[in-house]
Amino acid sequence: MKIEIRHITTYRYATLARYAIQSLRLTPPTFDGQDVRAWTIEAPGFETHISYRDALGNQVHLTTLDTPHDGIVIEASGIIETEDRAGIVRGLAEVTPRRVFLRETPRTAPDKAIRDLAKSVSHGRVPRDPLDCLHSLMRTVGDAVSYEIGTSHAHTTAAEALSEGKGVCQDHAHVFISAARVIGLPARYVNGYFLSGTLAPAEAHHAWAEAWVDGLGWVGFDPANGMCPTERYVRLACGFDAASAAPIRGTQRGGENEDLDVRVEVEQQGAQQQ
Repeated sequence: MKIEIRHITTYRYATLARYAIQSLRLTPPTFDGQDVRAWTIEAPGFETHISYRDALGNQVHLTTLDTPHDGIVIEASGIIETEDRAGIVRGLAEVTPRRVFLRETPRTAPDKAIRDLAKSVSHGRVPRDPLDCLHSLMRTVGDAVSYEIGTSHAHTTAAEALSEGKGVCQDHAHVFISAARVIGLPARYVNGYFLSGTLAPAEAHHAWAEAWVDGLGWVGFDPANGMCPTERYVRLACGFDAASAAPIRGTQRGGENEDLDVRVEVEQQGAQQQ
């Protein structure tokens, strides 16, 4: 399947900003089941950007803008060809030992409720069949946290989302990751894009999780949709949680009362968006 993506992020300020620096994780990788056929990024200062791979293997572009401005527009777009690999992730440049993804973060720190949830699917021990356990965990998280847009925010933790019983894909991923780490299975946060193909509420800019399964490697799990990633998913970047995998992170001097607008269009090439 060929998927066309257009991701536009707009920052506006009430007062002029004098300087800005942006770290962009907006370049999808090519690996088994995902081939980047065309991809461009347009952003102020991009013509002199610095490019590197971070400690987790993500492609990063670092841009700066040192002239007064009242806003920034960043646009990433392109065509990705995908295949369904049943969620199995192979062919990526893995630069970090997988045990690092057992590390807790403020957004994924487990509380008693998450530990109890993890125990309910693992029976309090490292599972003999981790793949079956992770599928069970995915279903359990999806049942425990209903998908409701606007019920959480960027800083909502896994414990808070589970307590509230509602959230968005970011929250589902955080709860899943937190519980998987409690069980003793390395897990990481993934952001990317999702072609829903239905009229049901969904986020084109999507998030899910990957967990390590001996014998298979990294496998994706999307509790928000109750399935492993298919050809409708485009992987962008990974991290310990939403903060470290964020597609755009930056700061500026000046530029008070920031207003942020994000627009993402995802459609199958040659077909009308459903």
